[in-house]
Amino acid sequence: MKVEVLQGRYASSALKTLDIELQALEILREALQAPALSRSVDAAIRTIAATRGRVIITGMGKSGHVARKIAATMCSTGTSALYLHPGEASHGDLGIITREDVVLAITWSGETTELGDILQYCRRYGVPLIVATSQADSTAARAADICLIMPTVREACPNELAPTSSTTLQIVLGDALAVALIEARGFTPSDFRIFHPGGRLGVQLSTIGQIMGTGDEIPRVTRGASLTSATIEMSRKRYGCTAVVDEAGMLIGAFTDGDLRRCIAVHDLNDDIALHMSPQPVTVTADTLAAEALKTLNDHAVSVLFVVDDAGMLIGIVHMHDIVRMGVA
Repeated sequence: MKVEVLQGRYASSALKTLDIELQALEILREALQAPALSRSVDAAIRTIAATRGRVIITGMGKSGHVARKIAATMCSTGTSALYLHPGEASHGDLGIITREDVVLAITWSGETTELGDILQYCRRYGVPLIVATSQADSTAARAADICLIMPTVREACPNELAPTSSTTLQIVLGDALAVALIEARGFTPSDFRIFHPGGRLGVQLSTIGQIMGTGDEIPRVTRGASLTSATIEMSRKRYGCTAVVDEAGMLIGAFTDGDLRRCIAVHDLNDDIALHMSPQPVTVTADTLAAEALKTLNDHAVSVLFVVDDAGMLIGIVHMHDIVRMGVA
């Protein structure tokens, strides 16, 4: 077969694919704004959020690959989920499904033969069944307790045969369900970190409490200290500053090497540090994410953050270099 190589021809084809799939997404957006699909999605979220078990997600072929992705996304965002292959289900793996689970079946046609045993199993044992399909009168749709009717869209394939736009809509719907469940469950960045300890994402989700200096590592003087004492304390530690605390250990100010340079030539070194400290240093808490702390440093144009508890008690200190060494930047 002769293959023509024309400059820009295939890029144009790629752009056409994007245009067709973007149009499909707009159609899905309109469908989600309509009462029928909106109510069904709301019911699906409520059902999944209320279950004491897991979300068993199933699908065959390209829909099966989408189902795997949805299961992975849900698992990483606080919803226990797993993928069940329909063929394996018919040969013993139906035992994975319990009565406390919810089944989510992905099938564009609604007539995927391999799903038959799973549909019957759900009906027989009263397992809630959610079906995402484009065919409202299909076998799978009729078997569903909750049916998410996807809009019919044009496939990007020039023959309109290969699943392209349809699988894009399935993935996006899965993402929409997962994100809505994040909100329904009140899933926080701290919760997210539990499931993502490795790689760059794990670093981004590390907290200041994991890297801050504590105890004797913290440069500190009381508000009655002299300028000389504060300078000595600042020089002994590696942060280029010292905290100023009251008798109870509450943070009331900070004195930096910049403050020292500004006052050393014109002030008495026996002055009370309270006369020269900055009274409102930038602070974070121990559970502040490292990425958020780095943004705070940049926003305030400082290199050090003091760490306080909910009462304002000084409990730690962190330098920008500590965060950068973690790989956050």
